[in-house]
Amino acid sequence: MSLIELIAGVEAHEATLTVFNADPAVTDELREHFADRNVRIVDDQTASGPEEFAVLARDGEFVTAVTVDELLSRPGEGETAATGVGVAESDEGGGESRERGGAGDRVGRPVLDHLDETMFTSYSREDMVAASREIEDRAWRVGDGELHAGFQTLDVLTGEADTYDLLGEKERLDVHAYAADEGDAPDVEHYTVHVGETAEIRETWFVAYDGGGYDEAKCALLAEERAPGEFYGFWSYDPETVEYIIDYLTERYGGSEQTDDGGATV
Repeated sequence: MSLIELIAGVEAHEATLTVFNADPAVTDELREHFADRNVRIVDDQTASGPEEFAVLARDGEFVTAVTVDELLSRPGEGETAATGVGVAESDEGGGESRERGGAGDRVGRPVLDHLDETMFTSYSREDMVAASREIEDRAWRVGDGELHAGFQTLDVLTGEADTYDLLGEKERLDVHAYAADEGDAPDVEHYTVHVGETAEIRETWFVAYDGGGYDEAKCALLAEERAPGEFYGFWSYDPETVEYIIDYLTERYGGSEQTDDGGATV
């Protein structure tokens, strides 16, 4: 199954969030917050029962239930929502620092946290960068295992060369970058570049981390650019899905590496 086929498979399993006994304005607000997610929002009324609660179901099966207040909770005073703003973090071992970023806000998090694969439907490049930083940051903090990232083209990869050299300097972190042969290849010191001559490398954006031996640390982001600057894909914290993505990349593109002279071997 290719990367694009994997996206289509996750897309087919749309989740439904049913909001019970709430004002229509509340349902509309939730629809707005979930507008870029593959979650259908419907409302319903019960003859008896609690006010303003929501039930998440997927493929006809119950996933979780939550109050509307919990769904619409926002950071209190003194708290910071993850909004893609870089925050410096120091490495305990060597005193190095790098930028971390966030993706999305806290609204809807009690639902999204219960989905192993969470679809999004209209991420911009800025959204994709912020989401990628979350996974890169996890790999940086654990400092072990494998990180695999797709950059579409060598030109894009060149713009991230410093970040990935820094990641690759982690002794126990094996970093792999994938790109189509468009533009000049960056100077590579601490990670491996795989040049893929396929449409899926040019059309997809992905970052996958194998958790460094911890299933709970495994995570992946995979998206297809369906229109210029618009990405459709999913987050996954499911160990099997993350392993599949990394195994596929290793088997499909593991033999196509950049050489010292800037060329590629296939």
